[in-house]
Amino acid sequence: MEITFELGYALDTFYFLICGALVMWMAAGFAMLEAGLVRAKNTTEILTKNVALYAIACTMYMICGYSIMYGGGDFTLFLSGIVGDGATGVAEDAATYAPSADFFFQVVFVATAMSIVSGAVAERMKLWAFLAFAVVMTGFIYPMEGAWTWGGEAVFGMYTLGDEGFSDFAGSGIVHMAGAAAALAGVLVLGARKGKYTADGKVNAIPGANLPLATLGTFILWMGWFGFNGGSVLATATVESANAVAVVFMNTNAAAAGGAIAALLLARIMFGKADLTMVLNGALAGLVAITAEPSTPTPLQATLFGALGGLLVVVSILFLDKLKIDDPVGAISVHGVVGLLGLLLVPVTNDGSTFGGQLLGALTIFVWVFVTSLIVWVVLKAIMGIRVSEEEEFEGVDVAECGLEAYPDFTSGR
Repeated sequence: MEITFELGYALDTFYFLICGALVMWMAAGFAMLEAGLVRAKNTTEILTKNVALYAIACTMYMICGYSIMYGGGDFTLFLSGIVGDGATGVAEDAATYAPSADFFFQVVFVATAMSIVSGAVAERMKLWAFLAFAVVMTGFIYPMEGAWTWGGEAVFGMYTLGDEGFSDFAGSGIVHMAGAAAALAGVLVLGARKGKYTADGKVNAIPGANLPLATLGTFILWMGWFGFNGGSVLATATVESANAVAVVFMNTNAAAAGGAIAALLLARIMFGKADLTMVLNGALAGLVAITAEPSTPTPLQATLFGALGGLLVVVSILFLDKLKIDDPVGAISVHGVVGLLGLLLVPVTNDGSTFGGQLLGALTIFVWVFVTSLIVWVVLKAIMGIRVSEEEEFEGVDVAECGLEAYPDFTSGR
């Protein structure tokens, strides 16, 4: 019996770690996607942001984020061995995998949420202002809403979302919508890029510099999502859990395919062309849509849910442009608008949730993250400024912020 337990423990821990590594690889996907969708003169800075934010997320979540989210605010958890054998937290309750594996899996989710912000504020934000925000987002804002959702704590002592019928399997709201809410607050304070919108309301397209790179980034994210959703099963060493993992993988893939196809068809109808950027965002939207509940739909339902996300993201990107909300990579639409859709689709196949509970959870996450992020952005703007000068924006933030050019042979003429 003891050998059987140890084998299951080892398999579940190994599976958890591998899934965490897949989610970590999504950081490369975000970096490539964003680098491909910004202009060449801003590539180095966006890559620097993605590397730095990942490192900051890992450090801040270790220092205080995990304690806030799962330890009831006990900031001594790491000093007392939270990542050692027999530590407290979620892993102790499950007793099926190492506590340090739980921390690793959770920390890469934090970095994913912060990566969403990076693309939305690209091409005009100061690097150090962004990194300062990353410290607060990953160390406090995200862990607080995580404590109310996955952590099971009452929201300011008033209500517990789980008791209200809220469910978010892998984070359509907790991770994706939260990142989009922080991004929206930043974009509103920051303003649009110069030349994006004209005085008469016309929207000027600003194409990305490297669509092959953006496509590669999308496929990396698609692959990483199997760890994102599949790892959220939390186990694989039994017949039941192994079957659940297989269903989640299957539905995750089906939703991404449905989103890509739907966005491709809608772009063809609306623009008369096959718009690659919409197809890429459609695939990502399908993935976000299924993330809230990938374990209960049938494959056909998962495909249809993904297709709804693919259709919605195209409409949302165009609508936000009408509102002059400048999001260079479509992150707010993909992760925020479709993240909400994902939450609202959960009760269709999961009778353990309710539409009222999903709406309450979505409202709680959005209001908390948006309001606190808005405050932080405004404070940063007052203290250090968050936007580069007009001259620096024109020349590109690579030189102004990093002193390096990603493509010097093509951008500087040297």
